Amino acid sequence: MAELKRTPLYNEHLALGAKMVDFAGWEMPIEYSGITNEHLTVRNECGIFDVSHMGEIFISGPDSESFVQKLVTGDITTINDKQIMYTMMCYEHGGIVDDLLVYKFNNEQYLLVVNASNTLKDYEWIVKHSNDYRVIIQDKSIKYGQVALQGPKAQAILQELTDYDLNTLKYFYFDIFKVLDEECIVSRTGYTGEDGFEIYASSEGIVKIWKVLIDKGVLPIGLGARDTLRFEAGMPLYGNEISEIITPLEAGLGYFVKLDTDFIGKEALLKQKEEGLKRKLVGLELQRKGICRHGYPVYNLEEKEIGVITTGYL
Repeated sequence: MAELKRTPLYNEHLALGAKMVDFAGWEMPIEYSGITNEHLTVRNECGIFDVSHMGEIFISGPDSESFVQKLVTGDITTINDKQIMYTMMCYEHGGIVDDLLVYKFNNEQYLLVVNASNTLKDYEWIVKHSNDYRVIIQDKSIKYGQVALQGPKAQAILQELTDYDLNTLKYFYFDIFKVLDEECIVSRTGYTGEDGFEIYASSEGIVKIWKVLIDKGVLPIGLGARDTLRFEAGMPLYGNEISEIITPLEAGLGYFVKLDTDFIGKEALLKQKEEGLKRKLVGLELQRKGICRHGYPVYNLEEKEIGVITTGYL
């Protein structure tokens, strides 16, 4: 059995009494003070997440824009420098390689932030399709730590740690500036449905930032509440709502697919759109108390299996 990877904040989690679990090969905190308490804290105040397990893949070179466009379903030409796009990479058959954030520094430099469970697969997929492009592809995941500061009080709390005017940082934009004298990439993004920021820094820098925020009384939040928060906000999780056998159209993510651009998987999605969907993601509510767990089959009144649960909570 392979040894679990650890983020730069591993010892901080232990010191805070976190319950640790295996998540995509990483030893990560699932909860500290309880999932319900952590969930409500983010909704009403502010919490901090360790998301250092996420992957950071940089693409640079004169053909970067056209290459990234070939990879993703969104129209990359529509975003400005220092703007971010949520998008997906697809297989030729239309299934999803991964969903990701694309950070545009300029036309010749992009950062792709990918899911921890898919980092190696994504990197190999990107390299595989780069032969005809003048680009340099670098997986710098190990060089970065990342925390997410999320909740309605996130801006006020982060503002105390930087001279940068956070009022100027718009939703789904990023900039490079110092937080506690540590140079960081800071984006106004998140996976909770709340206002917030995702902060990328060196391993040493991210520990420093984490400690100061914890000392200020910010509650640490585990992956358990991260999942309930994203589910409540209607955000997909790879392996649940999206996967290599689920297309963006089936997952209700057609808005993020621009079929007037050229990308891997476009023909399959065009065909699916023309022929009509045979299945799609829907929400359901139980009439009686219970929990629909991931993978549970769904039956109609005639007891015919008609679907499967992707995510479910009370």
